[in-house]
Amino acid sequence: MPEPLFRLDHFSVAFDGQPVVDGLSLEVHRGETLAIVGESGSGKSVSALGAIDLLPASARVSGERWLEGTDLNRQSKAQWSGLRGSRVGFVFQEPMTSLNPLHRIGKQLFEALRLHQGLRGQAAHRRAKELLEQVKLPRADELLSAWPHQLSGGQRQRVMIAMAIANNPALLIADEPTTALDVTVQQEILALLKALRDEYGMGMLFITHDLNLVRRFAERVCVMKAGRVEETGRVEEVFRHPQSAYTQALIDAEPTGQPAPVSATKPLLRARGLSVRFERPAAGLFKRKRPAFEAVKTVDLDIAPGETLGVVGESGSGKTTLASAIMRLVPSRGEITLGETPLGTLGGRALRAERHRLQMVFQDPYGALSPRMSVFDIVSEGLRFHYPKLSSEEVARRVTHTLKEVGLPESCAARYPHEFSGGQRQRIAVARAIILEPELLVLDEPTSALDRTVQKQLIALLRELQAKRQLSYLFISHDLAVVRAMAHRVLVLKDGEVVEQGPTNEVLANPQHAYTRALLDAAQLAAVEP
Repeated sequence: MPEPLFRLDHFSVAFDGQPVVDGLSLEVHRGETLAIVGESGSGKSVSALGAIDLLPASARVSGERWLEGTDLNRQSKAQWSGLRGSRVGFVFQEPMTSLNPLHRIGKQLFEALRLHQGLRGQAAHRRAKELLEQVKLPRADELLSAWPHQLSGGQRQRVMIAMAIANNPALLIADEPTTALDVTVQQEILALLKALRDEYGMGMLFITHDLNLVRRFAERVCVMKAGRVEETGRVEEVFRHPQSAYTQALIDAEPTGQPAPVSATKPLLRARGLSVRFERPAAGLFKRKRPAFEAVKTVDLDIAPGETLGVVGESGSGKTTLASAIMRLVPSRGEITLGETPLGTLGGRALRAERHRLQMVFQDPYGALSPRMSVFDIVSEGLRFHYPKLSSEEVARRVTHTLKEVGLPESCAARYPHEFSGGQRQRIAVARAIILEPELLVLDEPTSALDRTVQKQLIALLRELQAKRQLSYLFISHDLAVVRAMAHRVLVLKDGEVVEQGPTNEVLANPQHAYTRALLDAAQLAAVEP
């Protein structure tokens, strides 16, 4: 075998004397992809960040790190700054938090080119356009002047990839690069990464919790558990003949089962002719105002008490905007009725008085939970707002009871969000929502950032809470396996319009619309073994 491009030998990371990565050894060769898999908290991301010196100063790193024959342990801070972004590219899990919201896309690309290649002016502009075109983003000039929040999740991830490959790196580290993306965009991003790897001859370290992606994309796999290597080898050998019970458990952790049947016929939530339009400013000072963008177009839906309505569609199809309209977080047209209450006509104090009846659990619990508040303060905040006459003892009692209900011990109340895994943070977000005893819970991609084993646990928790509290769910997801396990009925959105809806099993087994069939085909392709 030739000398590896990148190598870790007995690599360890500890925080406050507590090891989180213990004795990791791995190799990445040119032109190959090594996948690191494991549950949340297994040390995957910490290993990647520690390998290129991106951990906080409190981390204690030991062991050998080599890149292209260079001992990385001997690099100065200035040398590390030159190395990252030039010889090593990094694609982070959540591009919205990795891209600077205060700078346009072009400025962020220009910065990478200026720092490592000295490109400025027209030369930097030309190279930035080439990079956007290389990652298959149309209208490059328009995108260079756009802000990160104006792009879809798939577009932002492509921009991150463009920044990572801007200086022709030898090693590309991709940390959960497709986690929050729908199945069709996942396929596009993976195909793009593979093509770029082959074009540049890069080695790739691919971190993911999705074993189906590993089957299709990687040559070798390293399975981690609690900071240690549980198993490693060729992908086809590890998946067909796993030597570890832990690896077998990961392979078997596919969402299964179906929700309990519902008997209610009268809807709890009713929406008719619901639409959302976003006004767009003129392209220039003396130019005509552009027509408004219709994100959601005349949607009708019903959700019965105790029922789950799944909403699926590609990135940009209007799923989250629809949820935001139902929550009255964005202006909308049409009727929204919760029970006998016309939410669409309420405002101010009257709307605030009804908000405890419908709550939302967001996609990224780390971004949705204040890092400056303890779990007790996070979970009790809404309770104290809506029921100010409750005594401190009663608030504490309800917080303790709710934490236990979502499977968290009472001791969690004094801790902060950064001290928890992704799955635990999502449980905290659920606790914050259900402590108000809502009738409807809007769940926006609640499982997308979680590994399969934690997904399975969260699905079981949501089913249990639904049966116990007769909760109704509006469940948004790009993962059709999760939708099948959670939803009684499914609604398919494309470009803001409902193209198909009906009982989940019927729609997924016998789709009537070509778009629904395309989503199913992409999902099945992702699950096919090599």
